[in-house]
Amino acid sequence: MRLHTKATVQVNNEDRGAILTVDLGAIAKNYETLRSKVGESECAAVVKANAYGLGVEQIAPVLWQAGCRVFFVATFEEGAQLRHLIPEAAEIAVLNGLVPNAIQDYNKANLVPVLNDLAEIENLSAIAKRTERNQTAMIHCDTGMNRLGLDAKSVNIISENPKKLAGIDICGVMSHLACAEEQHHPYNAMQQNRFKNALSLLPASRASLANSSGVFLGSHYHFDMVRPGIALYGVNPTPGQLNPMREAVSIKARALQIRNIDSSQTVGYGATHRFSSPRIIATISIGYADGLPHSLSNNGHVAIKDKSVPIIGRVSMDTCSIDISSLPSDSFKVGDTVTIVGQTRPLESLAQEANTIPYEILTRLGPRLGHIYLPRQ
Repeated sequence: MRLHTKATVQVNNEDRGAILTVDLGAIAKNYETLRSKVGESECAAVVKANAYGLGVEQIAPVLWQAGCRVFFVATFEEGAQLRHLIPEAAEIAVLNGLVPNAIQDYNKANLVPVLNDLAEIENLSAIAKRTERNQTAMIHCDTGMNRLGLDAKSVNIISENPKKLAGIDICGVMSHLACAEEQHHPYNAMQQNRFKNALSLLPASRASLANSSGVFLGSHYHFDMVRPGIALYGVNPTPGQLNPMREAVSIKARALQIRNIDSSQTVGYGATHRFSSPRIIATISIGYADGLPHSLSNNGHVAIKDKSVPIIGRVSMDTCSIDISSLPSDSFKVGDTVTIVGQTRPLESLAQEANTIPYEILTRLGPRLGHIYLPRQ
């Protein structure tokens, strides 16, 4: 029996139905803007989840070139991948902590685990004793997020029993703000005070509290190091105010078909949209398999030049429909593009209509999208 092997098919971006464009120069400028905001504090970069869905292979080296020397990822696998992309001198911290029985792999890849509970601390201390080699790590203190990190009781236990840290070289103590996007939220000051208290009980080390929005809360939140993530990629870290970041992401999709619809007809699965008058609709080449949220069905908008047009009917796996009746006659044709995200269509607006957050939109972008990376100038 002859077995047929699959050939690798190269698809040009011109043949893709939808295109994601990432401006690497804008990301570098955003890093420089954030770094300028924090004075003498160090500015790290969070590149977890494939640099928030945008391509860590392309983005991490650009951030290194822009001056970033500390990177945060979520998992060991992300850290191991990143280690091959940037110089050995870069510090890579793994937020989700230490994978059991994997310390040799962490050491081989020169990764720093962020320890989130007493069990991880005791485990790493035991490894250091057994191997007769000190292990480098950060400590995460929970100050109100109630997600990861040592609670106040655990911090007190370490303070009263410093030998629990035997064999561990602490290179940083961090916490995470829960409500930094709301400048006057009382949680911000509460967490800052709790963090200061935790720092007073732990060995002196580099302290880090601020995320993207925390950078804009003021210098008293910067400590020794800040850890911006989403702001690097152009999302506004100061909701309700002018975005201080440069736009770094755009998504466009092509029109596959245009048709005239009579009144009383419907469009899409479930016949959820019925026309009350004759309309002109276009089917565009993006759907939920590409990362366009299904919740935009009968609810979202796209932009054609400076004109907003509605999504009608349900978002399908590969396509969705838009109503272009308001456009001038013959101004839009098959093969033309619409803007899903871009200058006339902010990512924040799309996320709001989808009842989600920009983080989810970016990290769910599908691999079928064509990717264009604009180089740093």
